[in-house]
Amino acid sequence: MAVFDSHSEFETFSWGKDFAKTLKPFDVVLLEGPMGAGKTVLAKGMIAGMGISDEVTSPTYAYVNEYGGGRVFHFDCYRIASEAQAIGLGLCDYFERGGVCLIEWSENIRGLLPAHCKVVRVTGEGDGVREIEF
Repeated sequence: MAVFDSHSEFETFSWGKDFAKTLKPFDVVLLEGPMGAGKTVLAKGMIAGMGISDEVTSPTYAYVNEYGGGRVFHFDCYRIASEAQAIGLGLCDYFERGGVCLIEWSENIRGLLPAHCKVVRVTGEGDGVREIEF
């Protein structure tokens, strides 16, 4: 894995924009890291980097938000209690819709994930440096 050190929210967002250039339809990106590490900021950057100007918000209560007319699906699985719940909510269906799936808290649905996922891991909290492994 490679590492990028981000010193600000702007750098994290910008890195996400650049990383988006590597993404293609059907890609699944697991955004890993503790609460407050910057996973949603990364998702915002990636979505902007795909040329989508929609306002991006955390899907914490909706579980998944759709952007760019189905070009990107942004998941937040923090509140998913089981894989059965995820299946019941239809989350697996999004993997077959052709968009890029960005998934926060993917460990809660690990057994349902496609075989070939890209992993972006963010470490660091508060105002300190974020280490982005990819």
